[in-house]
Amino acid sequence: MLDGKTIAFLVAPEGVEQVELTEPWKAVKQAGGTPRLVSTAPGQIQGFNHLDKADTFAVDDTVDDVDAASFDGLVLPGGVANPDFLRMNDNAVRFARAFFDAGKPVAAICHAPWTLVEADVVRGRTITSWPSLRTDLRNAGATWVDKEVVVCTDGPNMLVSSRKPDDLKAFCQAVTDVFGQ
Repeated sequence: MLDGKTIAFLVAPEGVEQVELTEPWKAVKQAGGTPRLVSTAPGQIQGFNHLDKADTFAVDDTVDDVDAASFDGLVLPGGVANPDFLRMNDNAVRFARAFFDAGKPVAAICHAPWTLVEADVVRGRTITSWPSLRTDLRNAGATWVDKEVVVCTDGPNMLVSSRKPDDLKAFCQAVTDVFGQ
């Protein structure tokens, strides 16, 4: 259970795969946690169903105004553009890295590990992702595996990763299990 825990969901203003945001968000709420949408800009973020625009979501906080100390864990949804935008924003990268520095759990799905590559926190870790990130993760020092969900304990914090939307059921279960510890 996540009773009393606040979980940051870090997304760029555009490009997040909507289902990779909404399903873990629902899982955190159903487990008694409080999800907060953190972005690089205030206002609304635009969700996508693959390449098609979907719903918009209100931003709760910007990376310029909060720090990892305010949260108990971090979820990084995927989508191709989302992590690519995030990795180009120094404050977003620092925010993600701060969870590792503090030993707090982090979860990333699909293309989201690109942000973790930029934060230089995957070295020595076992992780999965969308298959096209395999080389990037290996070049960053990670051990990449092709599995539905991976819970890595080889480091300062727990790291949950999954490959794609089809893995969301297992990903959401691992997120609530790991973040509830």
